[in-house]
Amino acid sequence: MTGTSGAKADARKRIAARGAQELREGMYVNLGIGIPTSVPSFLDPDVSVVLHSENGLLGIGGFPAPEDEDPDTINAGKEPVTLAAGAAVFDSALSFAMVRGGHLDLALLGGMQVSATGDLANWRTAGKLIKGMGGAMDIVRGARRVVILMEHTAQDGGAKLVRHCTLPLTGKGVVDRVITELGVFDITGQGFVLRELAPGTTADEVRGRTDAPVTVDMRRPWGAAWN
Repeated sequence: MTGTSGAKADARKRIAARGAQELREGMYVNLGIGIPTSVPSFLDPDVSVVLHSENGLLGIGGFPAPEDEDPDTINAGKEPVTLAAGAAVFDSALSFAMVRGGHLDLALLGGMQVSATGDLANWRTAGKLIKGMGGAMDIVRGARRVVILMEHTAQDGGAKLVRHCTLPLTGKGVVDRVITELGVFDITGQGFVLRELAPGTTADEVRGRTDAPVTVDMRRPWGAAWN
């Protein structure tokens, strides 16, 4: 999230903090580019997980101090990272063997649009390529669960939670949950179901900024990451 400031930076930080709460003891978790790369900074130190990056890392730690950065140790977003004890470094072929073999419990990915049926578009927007689709097309099919961490609306104010994606798809019917600065949404046969509402936000605001019907079925208050 380098170079982001103000309310936008605060929203992205809160999304990453809530995304960290999706991780459970012993999970193998892929982190995509964008907001997910900040998740390690918010992990509960008492929860032991193994973080995977598609470019060939297993056992990602947090971001290093500037003086400790190693240009050869980077995540999928080309950001310097640290390696946890017991980490492994390998080529992308082995990395995607792990993905395609179904060894990932969870994938936390960024998104540009998610549809009410769980379709994901996360590699092209407004006619601009974002370095191609990359490995996300494999990850959304290989991971047992896919959670999208993204801001609720685009820079132009357009909705990112939509009835039908208008951007090229990464995967069809692959998203289980979406976390934005406004709330936590599960995708079910009913479409978007609001499970948690962020403090200071109303269900009417969520509906007004979502281009698809939203069913309200709260299961618990928003997590402690907002405190």
